[in-house]
This record gives sequence, structure tokens and C-alpha cells, in this order.
Amino acid sequence: MVATHRRDVATKGQGDAHDITDLVSSAVAESACAAGLVTIFVVGSTAAVTTIEFEPGAVADLNRLFEEIAPRHDEYRHHLRWGDDNGSSHVRAALLGPSLTVPFADHKLLLGTWQQIMLLELDTRPRKREIVVQVVGE
Repeated sequence: MVATHRRDVATKGQGDAHDITDLVSSAVAESACAAGLVTIFVVGSTAAVTTIEFEPGAVADLNRLFEEIAPRHDEYRHHLRWGDDNGSSHVRAALLGPSLTVPFADHKLLLGTWQQIMLLELDTRPRKREIVVQVVGE
């Protein structure tokens, strides 16, 4: 069986992090599947989905690392082509990725104690992000 859910999340711009674990857990609980896999996908090329211990220090550390790897105010060819300022956003999103797959059993995500599912906004402006949660199982 496959069940697809879509949810919107409003973000504030680059570095804004959202714990979406409950959103995903709810989609699994609403499905008729007791066990299987759930894929979480953010629509767009300037946001990402990952797992993290969702606490302010870890989120700040990840954002600081991204600023070192792909500085926001660096020069990007993307800016020249499109006349915008989000080249760092595209690079960061490509490094982290738009999706994550998590197993579940007994209608519950099989995450570690300190592991949450996070949406990370990487664009330089606020966005409304569509999250697609697809539950596959039996």
C-alpha cells in the first residue's frame, strides 16, 4: 500500500530549521500501514531534509558549517545567470539533499532517541515549502 500526504511549512529564510518529526509520525499513523518505509521529500531546489538532534546548538553548528563550506556572500555563477543572491542556497541544498527515507514498525518511526527529522530552509528569503510524505508498507 502507498499513502501520500502533502503539508506546507512556512520558513523564515536561510538557516531556518523545523522539526517535522511529528508531521511525519502523523502521516504514518494515518496510513493503514503497520510497517514499511516513509520517504520525506521537500519540493524545491533550495531546501533540504535530514536527521539531527534537534536542539539549538546542533542546528547552529550545522548552519555555521554551511557558512564555511558555501558562504552566503561569496561569488556564484548562479548570481550572474539569474541576477539573484541564492547561489549558496543551491549549493547547500545539493550537499544535504531533498529527501530522507525512514523505516517504521508497529506504526512508529524507527528513529534513535536523539534523532529528529528536520526541514532546513536554505534559500535567502522566506518560503512556503511543500513537504511530501509518502508511506509505503503493509
